[in-house]
Amino acid sequence: MGRVTASAPGKCILFGEHAVVYGQPAVAVAIEQRISVTFETLDSTSESWKIDGMQFDPNRHPHVQALRNRLWQPQQGAPNLTIRISGDIPPASGLGSSAALSVAASAALRTARGRWYNAVEQPQKNNSWAEGYCSQFEQEDLYSIEDKELDAHRKGEAGNAVHYITDESVVDLDECALLAHAVEAVAQGGRASPMDASTCAHGGIVLLSDSLEANDEYLYTRRLKMPDGDRTWHLHSITLPKQTEEVFLVIGNTGVHAPTAHQVAKVAAAIEANPERMKEIETIGLIARRGIQSLREGDYAAVGRAMTENQIMLQSLGVSCPELENLIRAAAPTALGAKLTGAGGGGCMVALTTNPKQTSEAIELAGGRTLISKFGNVGLSIDESENLPLWATKLNP
Repeated sequence: MGRVTASAPGKCILFGEHAVVYGQPAVAVAIEQRISVTFETLDSTSESWKIDGMQFDPNRHPHVQALRNRLWQPQQGAPNLTIRISGDIPPASGLGSSAALSVAASAALRTARGRWYNAVEQPQKNNSWAEGYCSQFEQEDLYSIEDKELDAHRKGEAGNAVHYITDESVVDLDECALLAHAVEAVAQGGRASPMDASTCAHGGIVLLSDSLEANDEYLYTRRLKMPDGDRTWHLHSITLPKQTEEVFLVIGNTGVHAPTAHQVAKVAAAIEANPERMKEIETIGLIARRGIQSLREGDYAAVGRAMTENQIMLQSLGVSCPELENLIRAAAPTALGAKLTGAGGGGCMVALTTNPKQTSEAIELAGGRTLISKFGNVGLSIDESENLPLWATKLNP
């Protein structure tokens, strides 16, 4: 029996939520908490996939179904699998649990099927891939919201399958982040920022901007045709200077569920009703820029101030709530800064602090449930693999 396990971290947003929808920069950081996904081959008599011991239902698990269409196509000969999902990221909390799941599952499925190359030399370079998904390839159908199988093979000579590798080396961060963004878009009706997927894949600190940033490592550009217009994002990785003191993130969960789509629509309606409110969005962008520069300089006191200023603007936009405000006030005396993280209306807040125990206790006394994370954590990892490949695609090039 073959088996592959991969894991990816969750994320929280330091600056820029909601404003990022309107072209302003945003920054997310990978947290310690992770989602782990294990795929195993099923008995050949099994007629369907299993997920956590139950029969797989595509409607309940749209992310997994969309990945299956892109990487593990039954009509192209892929065998049925059983899936186990575990982790310590609370679902529907704005901490990227679905993106972490999609990133980890993409990596596990890629490891399980291996990859065909069109050249023997330098197979690690994506221009030698005979099949797969990459930000440098033209693959618009990758984002199709239709429930149909896609063919991952490239066209023409680029798709000549002459060399096959099946081990962990076939995993590519760009591909996993791209697939995760695509399936997030499918699950959300054609709308999704690449922020979560990229942070969960790469780890560390990820900057999303509408322009190329000269001071940070460029990762790639994402483009998506949304129902309300085309979007282009440039993704970067921010490298922190050596820290003189250790800082932590304390995340407080209100336990209140507020769908992201509703909050985004609420802001859009407010701006449509009063276009002057776009100035608030622009102000969030200016605050984010200051916070980004403070991160580059390792000035965490200034980072905290930017977070607090960002929260004031999010309050003004109407996306905070009494439960979030309660936890933010509780954290403030022991934190460098605190704000909601994600769409707001409930979900989680985050505090930047050098005293995680004190800050966590204060939030819990105020009624929140807390998670503590170091600042900027490792991204995607393959944690286990045996008896590869799970799908011998070399028989069906």
